[in-house]
Amino acid sequence: MTSGYAPGASSALDAARRALSGLVMAATVRIHRAGSGYALDEPASFLGSGFFVAPNWVLTCAHVACEGEGGEVAVVYQPAPGRGMSAVTGHVVAMLPDSPAPPSGNWPAPDLALIRLSAPVDHECVYVSERPPAYYADGKVLYAGWTEVDGRLQMLYGPLTVQGTIGGWASDVQLRLGENDLPHGVSGGPVIDPERGEVIGLVKSQAHHARGGTSIGLEQLRTLPVPAEPLAAEHDDLYQAVFQAHDRYHRDRQRHPDARRQTWADVQRQLGARPGRTLSPDERVQLLGRLADLPPPVSTHSLLDILDDLPGFQAPLLPAPRGWRDGLGALYESVRDDGALALVLGYAVEAMVAERPYVAPSTPAAEEALRRWAWQAVQRLGAHQRQELDARRSRGLRRRGPRVRRGGHGTAHGRPAVARPAVLVELEQRHWEPDHCDWSVSVLSPDAEARRLDDGEQAPLTRLAERLTAPLTEAFRHCDEPGRPAVLQVALPYSLLGRLAADEWRLGPDAQPLGALRPVVLRCSDRGRLAEDDAFAEDEYAYESEYPYPYGYQGADADGHAYGDDGAARPPDPEEERRARWRWLHMHRASVEVLDCDEGLRKPVPRLEELRGLPYGTVPVLCRYGDDRYDDDAAALARIVRGGFGVALWRHRRSLPEAVCGEFHRGTFDEIAGPPSAHQLPEVVHDLRRKLRVGQTETFWAAGIALLYDDPLQPLPGAGDLLEAP
Repeated sequence: MTSGYAPGASSALDAARRALSGLVMAATVRIHRAGSGYALDEPASFLGSGFFVAPNWVLTCAHVACEGEGGEVAVVYQPAPGRGMSAVTGHVVAMLPDSPAPPSGNWPAPDLALIRLSAPVDHECVYVSERPPAYYADGKVLYAGWTEVDGRLQMLYGPLTVQGTIGGWASDVQLRLGENDLPHGVSGGPVIDPERGEVIGLVKSQAHHARGGTSIGLEQLRTLPVPAEPLAAEHDDLYQAVFQAHDRYHRDRQRHPDARRQTWADVQRQLGARPGRTLSPDERVQLLGRLADLPPPVSTHSLLDILDDLPGFQAPLLPAPRGWRDGLGALYESVRDDGALALVLGYAVEAMVAERPYVAPSTPAAEEALRRWAWQAVQRLGAHQRQELDARRSRGLRRRGPRVRRGGHGTAHGRPAVARPAVLVELEQRHWEPDHCDWSVSVLSPDAEARRLDDGEQAPLTRLAERLTAPLTEAFRHCDEPGRPAVLQVALPYSLLGRLAADEWRLGPDAQPLGALRPVVLRCSDRGRLAEDDAFAEDEYAYESEYPYPYGYQGADADGHAYGDDGAARPPDPEEERRARWRWLHMHRASVEVLDCDEGLRKPVPRLEELRGLPYGTVPVLCRYGDDRYDDDAAALARIVRGGFGVALWRHRRSLPEAVCGEFHRGTFDEIAGPPSAHQLPEVVHDLRRKLRVGQTETFWAAGIALLYDDPLQPLPGAGDLLEAP
């Protein structure tokens, strides 16, 4: 034999594989059109396959579920071996993506749908892997599904060869499968890792004019919509509800005293699987069940914070973990030695003492049960690890007492007292295609470190939102917290600052504009190029000629005017001046200066030397920008940027060239100069856009406003080398 197993071991392994096939087929279901009047084995109503992912929850393909009428289907299943087939009505409650298929009929990835049964039934559930997505380059997987054979509906079960991947980003990656026929009807059936005995995906499609097809990973369910409001109960978040029920089911099945059938953990143990190289399958389902008894993490961002604080943890793959089970799976790939158990136990303790989105009556008992499990498991380690685990729990409990949520607007040295993560979009205009751009999406941590999630090239400016929908959705999930959506920073070349209304982007056909959902601010990505532009070089020369003496910059007076080391008015170095303006503005109340309008009459924007002479607390406002009737319109924003201003406000007026502007002037004075610090300005503008969206008439003056909020203390990553040619 070449398998490396002794005859007895080979026989035991074959028995385990047979048991695995039984578990898979027991949980695999048929999806039919809803309604009475048809036999359970009638092929005419058959739509495709699916499987029970949690008690009373079925997962299938969106293109299968949508063949039903009105979001209703019939789920045909076998309650137990030998008991025949039964049917129950189910309702489609979520699809990914949630938009209808294109006219071609090929449903785009990830092509997933969740069906909730209308009545409770007894059935088996598959075990879904909690590990990060495994994009196999080769190897084998198993699949199951239903199809019509000789006029009868029968189940298929067998192997498929993995022949690589299809797609280039997390939400699009599919396994390419071959070696076997995938007939009509098996779409929606489970795809299984035979070595670990766990479901990793579902059959998405069959190949055209060839054998095999494609599979989509179940980790894509993490991209289900995240509730905008803080959770009040588990069922408020569909993803958490399904997978917490999944993990409790397998924990309860494993410890059921009267269970006679083999469980998934039993079969995994017989297959020789050992999750994370430290937990047995039984230990894993017990830990996951205890984690599922707890309220879920407050947000993906809070979960990533916990993982990042664990020693030796490496950044997880996309999509980012969302529930406690996902975080545990991410840990499996983060260690390469015997430190796995200490890492897992540290994670369990952090989950035990984490901030809660809500507290259920059962939460204290669940925390105590997890504590007992962890303290029993830690006895396998040395005294030092036991002491460290106890210290971690004590620190967590103290932190959770009067825990302060991230946020706030206090200042210290010109920065918020508590920084927040942000999402950064960088755009690089293609000079030979000015109506196209290259782009990247990154997550900015509070310490300004950038982690790029995705990038692309040649995106039409008019279709940017469409290209950015998937990566922005993932990035927001990394950063958002309930009730505190992350800021979106859009870094543009100065030629696009006034042209691109990023706050009006919509991440879906029925979605609200981003500016109504979160703070959206603009940054200038090519500020350095302005010095090389002839028009601005002339401005700078004129300004410098008025200050011929080489006095150094010392600071600003009480009114925010710069002075030199002899006490005379003197501008600093441009970059030093820019930082000084930012610090001053974020430590004092802002003053508003409307630069291009006087009582409704258009006037030219001051030249560079006049702009630099404005007090450091000034926020420049453009009322008439976009009229496109004045020679210096194109230069107005660039001149403000070159003048060292990191904060400025304007409005797009292309559709309202004759609009009365008194309310706009009054509104900017009241709202922009109102907060005690410029730290609040992104939130102030977001609130205006939100109220404008719901039709509050007192905010109509703010239609079309844009906010430049370009922090010189947080430089853009790459210093201008956004995308380099290979």
